[in-house]
Formats: sequence, C-alpha cells, structure tokens
Amino acid sequence: MQYLAKGLRRAGFATLAPHFKGYGFGERSDPFATGTWQQWRAQVLDYFDELARNYRSVCVSGLCVGAVLALDLAAERPGRVAALSLLATTLAYDGWSIPWYYFLAPLAYHTPLRYRYSYRERHPYGVKNESLRKWIAREMSEKTTSIAGASSLPMTAVYEAKKLIRHVRGAISRVNAPALVIHAKEDDVASLKSAEFVLEKIGSKDVHFVLLHDSYHMVTLDNEKEVVADETIRFFCDRIRKTASAPVAGRTPRDVTNKSSAAA
Repeated sequence: MQYLAKGLRRAGFATLAPHFKGYGFGERSDPFATGTWQQWRAQVLDYFDELARNYRSVCVSGLCVGAVLALDLAAERPGRVAALSLLATTLAYDGWSIPWYYFLAPLAYHTPLRYRYSYRERHPYGVKNESLRKWIAREMSEKTTSIAGASSLPMTAVYEAKKLIRHVRGAISRVNAPALVIHAKEDDVASLKSAEFVLEKIGSKDVHFVLLHDSYHMVTLDNEKEVVADETIRFFCDRIRKTASAPVAGRTPRDVTNKSSAAA
C-alpha cells in the first residue's frame, strides 16, 4: 500500500498505514498465534476512532483481507466513513492460482493441523509484472517477508479470515459509505465473483467499479498501480470536497506505527 499512501500524501491527505497483528506481516514468537478476527477488527476500529477524533473526514482503503476489514469497519461505523476504496476484495479464495487441494482446507481447520501448517506463497505471488515477480521470489526465498507480504501464511490466519469473510458477507448490506471497487480480471487469489458480490449486496447507493486488465491480485504493486492510486485519489477527493479532511483545532494527529505487528 506504500505507493498508494505516497500518492494520497501528495494529494494533501494525511495517511495512516498500520500493520495489524495476526495476518500477513508479523514477528511473533509463535507464528500460529494470530488472534481472532474480532481482535483484528478491534485494532482497525481503534485506528479509525483515533483518526476520527482528529479529522472531520476519514477515508478507508484496504487490499485483500484489508478490504474485507474495511467493509466490516464501515458496517460498524455507519455514516462515519467518508469513502471506501476496496482493492482486490477477497470474499473467497477462488482465484486461478489457488491449489486444487485448497477445498480440503476446512477439514484441517478443526484439527490440530491448523496449528502446524502454513501456506507457502508461490508463483505468481499475486503479481503479473515479471521483473517485479522475480524480485519478490528472490526476497521470499531469503527472508520471511517481501514487498508483497509474508512468505507464508499460517492456517490459523486463514481460518480466522474465513470467519471474518462469512461475517462480512452477512453484514455488507449495512455498509452505506461511498465505495470504489477495484478488481483485476485475472486476479489469481480472488476471482471477480468477490467484486460482483460487493457490487450486488453493498448497501451504499454510491458505488463505482474499476476493472483492471493488466494486473493480478496485488493491484497496488502491479502494472496498473498508477491507475489504482489515481482512481482512489479522485474518488476520495470527490466524496470529501465539501468537507475537506483537516485536523480538529488544537489537535495534531500522531504517527501511529507498530513494528512488531502485521498488515493486511
């Protein structure tokens, strides 16, 4: 999300891109201690509430499971999210690169295997750009993380993500914030069915859809990252034009970081 965050800052936005504990990045003594999806939500709500105390308008963007958490946030804070940018929303792991045996995963969720098995990131790493993909592959072979995220994902995290997805599918009709939905036609992790579900079921009457034709799942890194940034900035600016984001008098927003946490 760094490229998008830089673009937003250049456009005059204050930005916060936290890592939340449990999914994606992280340095945990026990990699399977990912916490529950309710704990993930609590972190997101805390970050949002802090921003809302300092700014008149707060826009929210998320990638993959981050987009699912953004939807959950908007459902929990109706009328308070100025705009959403939902990137590669993952309401099902049904993309073309998902291994054929993934359908067996639910059998392991309720066994001790859940605390022993991790999904190793694999080709194409959510990236269509071949040069970037090679760099990511090299980074993941040498480190636990890369610009594309963690090199492996514990099954405990996937299990909690699936429960979050199930909850959001039932709550999405309560989301009334303006929403920009951006999805790649060739998303290798989550097919277009996720975007179609959002477009059909979301409660908002202000919804805009952008289909990408030269990207895979990691749309904020891939060939059309400029399109993603430009569309998001334009959408956010349009929706807050009359209530420009500005600090409340006498308050200065803090830089909130947590190097030991994780990001969606």
